[in-house]
Amino acid sequence: MSRIKLIASDLDGTLLLNGAQNLQPQTCGLIRRLWEEKGILFLAASGRQVDNLERLFAPVKDEIAYLCENGCLCFCGGKKIHQEYMDHSLGQSIIRTIQATEGAEVLLSGVHTSYIQPKDMSYYYHMRDVVGNNVTLVPDILQTEEPYFKVSLYEAGGLHDVSWWQQKFGDQATVVTGGNEWLDCMPKGVNKATALDQILRYLGIAPDEVIAFGDNLNDREMLEMVGIPVAVETAKKEIIRICGRTTDTVEHALEKILRDEFPAQPVS
Repeated sequence: MSRIKLIASDLDGTLLLNGAQNLQPQTCGLIRRLWEEKGILFLAASGRQVDNLERLFAPVKDEIAYLCENGCLCFCGGKKIHQEYMDHSLGQSIIRTIQATEGAEVLLSGVHTSYIQPKDMSYYYHMRDVVGNNVTLVPDILQTEEPYFKVSLYEAGGLHDVSWWQQKFGDQATVVTGGNEWLDCMPKGVNKATALDQILRYLGIAPDEVIAFGDNLNDREMLEMVGIPVAVETAKKEIIRICGRTTDTVEHALEKILRDEFPAQPVS
């Protein structure tokens, strides 16, 4: 493990299993030990906003790096080191289409808040109280002044037709699922790997010095990029195939890394 310098992990469905919204009690302690004992930095790689992630990782929030909004924002050492931008007219087109879709809610990401104009106030309470985002209610989301970088669709109970959205906007934007209920639209070509590349260049770390954990298709490019990709056992089959290695929980893998017992041989 001497060559490993960074561990990147997706959150929802990977570090946070079965819909959990809080880390396991031992997680932050393992992250601190990895840095103190092995010199391995932890990177939270998520579709979530940075303020949400800082609350989740509160005990070590100033000791880790952040890949946020599925690759649109990167923070390291308390400094924003990269941000992507979406064409304003494209963002407005996506917003209008979501607004016209029955049962769909819009989330417009800002650097430190999520802008919403809910059709049903239960969506606002879900975002604020369950997901734990900073949320700003706006009377007209199309009039929001902060530059666009990610527009998301939320459908409570699960997405209905992902392929339709990919066909409609996929030639203009990166369109990916972020769990069963979320679809994210970002600038074309942006993903977790493009953001990880920015972070590694900033830190002077090579991709083969990285372990990454993931479960879903929005993790694919990141997992394909790193030296040691690992899927959780509940990951999509395509992700397990790409990684070749699995773990029941990220925490168990971190414990093995601390004992110099990981990674094991790839699964057949």
